[in-house]
Amino acid sequence: QVQLVESGGGSVQAGGSLRLSCAASGAADGRRYMGWFRQAPGEGREGVAAIYTVNGRTYYVDSVKGRFTISQDNTKNTLFLQMDSLKPEDTAKYYCAADSYVSIWYDPRKYRYWGRGTQVTVSS
Repeated sequence: QVQLVESGGGSVQAGGSLRLSCAASGAADGRRYMGWFRQAPGEGREGVAAIYTVNGRTYYVDSVKGRFTISQDNTKNTLFLQMDSLKPEDTAKYYCAADSYVSIWYDPRKYRYWGRGTQVTVSS
């Protein structure tokens, strides 16, 4: 089993920055792949970024490339999402997800473990 707890959300103006954290515990094998997803009201859950924790390979959706950075700490127990140049369209609830293997990093159905989310609101 894997437990995930997100933090770091909040309200910022457009152009601002936030750093999300996801504290992970439980079987390390169960979180070789970790990702950030977001869901706006009335929308589906969208893959934002992911990392293969074994070698650090990262993945991003086009809309956040150059603005968001996914990373992990040296212990691999904390996942981060640095969000810069935030836009109103980034407003959503952000979720941390994990699994031992995912064939499609941006498909939420591929992840078994989820946190409860943290709200990010960007005003214009």
